[in-house]
Amino acid sequence: MFVNAIQTAGAFTRPIQTIRRSYGSKDVIPGASTLFFVNKDGWALTCAHVARQLVAAEELLKRFNAFKDELRKAPAGKKGSQTRRALERKYGIRKGALVELHNRFVNCVEGNLNIELKVNKEVDVALLKFNDFDCLSCSEFPVFAKDSAGLQPGKFLCRLGFPFPEFKNFKYDVDTDRIEWTQKGRPSTPRFPIEGMVTRHLLGEGGKTIGFELSTPGLRGQSGGPAFDSEGVIWGMQASTGHLDLNFDVDMEVLRNGKKKKLSESAILHVGHCIHVDLLKDFMRSHGVAFKEA
Repeated sequence: MFVNAIQTAGAFTRPIQTIRRSYGSKDVIPGASTLFFVNKDGWALTCAHVARQLVAAEELLKRFNAFKDELRKAPAGKKGSQTRRALERKYGIRKGALVELHNRFVNCVEGNLNIELKVNKEVDVALLKFNDFDCLSCSEFPVFAKDSAGLQPGKFLCRLGFPFPEFKNFKYDVDTDRIEWTQKGRPSTPRFPIEGMVTRHLLGEGGKTIGFELSTPGLRGQSGGPAFDSEGVIWGMQASTGHLDLNFDVDMEVLRNGKKKKLSESAILHVGHCIHVDLLKDFMRSHGVAFKEA
């Protein structure tokens, strides 16, 4: 049903790869989110919470570097330990707290990476403008639904994103005590589609429709990815996942490998929350961003 549409959407959908590390740990945790380009001028759509993560990455790096610069001047021994604790309090750093977050834009542009952000303060939508690039690594762009009257319960849509990070091109550097991207290891990660039926509209303040719900969850890493029909026409953008209590609490005894085992669980239905196509188009128009309509 969505074979051709996934190929169409894949032409303009890109991953934002992320690596992060917590204070006191050498483990590098990979992750991803999604954006999709809307025109040849370098404009792309994603979620506001994804855009804020880009800003947070810079702030985290500045704070952690300032912390390490001061720590290098600390004396050795007991007094040094006291200085470390004082600096941890000063910079709000504690064990387990996030101290490093690095983002990598994959197959987006060639040349300089100069990004301008336009974040919607009311809805989870943001625009990214890639500036001063030599070449945009995208030549096909989405078509947005012109009339959203057809976006009703029962309509089937597909979402595309990068929820399962399989890239390995990163490491923790012991000498510098930081994580970094490398030239070794797998640099790519596979895209992953998931379908769902529109179940309900999502309302904001004043009863205004701001989004819609799908019968299947949006997966971590698909935030900012397009929601499209079997023709590849865009009807929204994946933003978050809702959790509905089914009120089916089960306590039962089952046989596993010939042995009795007690099971106890509560059933939760995970559903996708998508931003409505009308809000995406309104936000683009408010910033003079050109886009195509069906």
